[in-house]
Amino acid sequence: MGWTPYQGFLAGMMVVTGSINTLSTKWADRLNSTNSEGKEVPFKHPFLQASGMFLGEFTCFIAFLIQHFYHRRRQREIGDLIPMNTRLINFNPLIFLVPALCDMTATSTMYIGLTLTFAASFQMFRGAVIIFTGLLSVAFLGRILKSREWIGIFSVILGLVIVGLTDTFFSKEVTGRRNDIITGDLLILTAQVITAIQMVYEEKFISKYNVPPLLAVGLEGFFGFVVLGVLLVPMYHIKVGPPFSGNPRGTLEDALDGLTQLGNNTFLLLAFCGTIVSIAFFNFAGVSVTKEISATTRTVLDSVRTLVIWVVSLALSWQGFFWPQVLGFLVLVFGMCLYNNVIVVPLLRKWGCMKPDEPDTEHLIAQRSTLYSDSGPE
Repeated sequence: MGWTPYQGFLAGMMVVTGSINTLSTKWADRLNSTNSEGKEVPFKHPFLQASGMFLGEFTCFIAFLIQHFYHRRRQREIGDLIPMNTRLINFNPLIFLVPALCDMTATSTMYIGLTLTFAASFQMFRGAVIIFTGLLSVAFLGRILKSREWIGIFSVILGLVIVGLTDTFFSKEVTGRRNDIITGDLLILTAQVITAIQMVYEEKFISKYNVPPLLAVGLEGFFGFVVLGVLLVPMYHIKVGPPFSGNPRGTLEDALDGLTQLGNNTFLLLAFCGTIVSIAFFNFAGVSVTKEISATTRTVLDSVRTLVIWVVSLALSWQGFFWPQVLGFLVLVFGMCLYNNVIVVPLLRKWGCMKPDEPDTEHLIAQRSTLYSDSGPE
């Protein structure tokens, strides 16, 4: 059975907005603008960019409220039931503070890494979250991984090793930047540990409340934006050296200098706003794809999004083409699909080893978890 036009629209929106999110962030990193000292310098403000990402997530809360009150009015007028994913339920909003802090830390770390490495590598290294989520789910959720999941994890590891070695040894751009690229890749990899902690926490403590996904994303965006906004104040005074500081004062973050640069370059402001808008639509599309189609479809679309980012980066000469990276990408995607049951169950059903209507219980659990893991830089 094929997709409906609406499902196709959601799938396209997820790929396009997810790609724009990473590309617009990297575009901003590559643009120059006049800073607070009157000098034309690159825009290096990862924490300010992370704040913009959380602002985009918070708009999902506004979208949820619009849907909720729309369906409430229809209920009063014609007696329609309010859909479960737009209902307000009783729960303590502070349960989202911990995942918001994890999201904030992981996002900021990844954005620092993105300033040091390539956009395609950034997207590929985010696939490492499967490794750490699987291991943490065994340790803290009592989950028993199947053979195909272990094979998927090792395939992801192999794919990431190939990508990392390609970044380090095959790129012509590494001259004088090899240490930066290695540091960027390691920061992105480290951030996946924090993201995995967030996902395991959400599955253990939040999924039982049946919080509507858009509301969950919006609340995490709110807490992340508020906490990071407060932290920008001490970051303004914390001295760090290159490559972790790109502002005139040599501090961890100078939001005022970043805002000055945004005001002095229209394209830079466009790229920054592109991050905010795209993350909002991406989260909406991601939640909707999981709900309307399946979590496995979302895994496939994530792989397509990585490919789009890679192709665009090559077309814009943001990085060179190196054949080992193709191999790394294919091995990485294979591992992700194997771990998420995109390969095994469909084949079993096709070969008649599994009834068409027989539920994949393990996948249903994964899908439920995915509904509460749509935040973060995509």
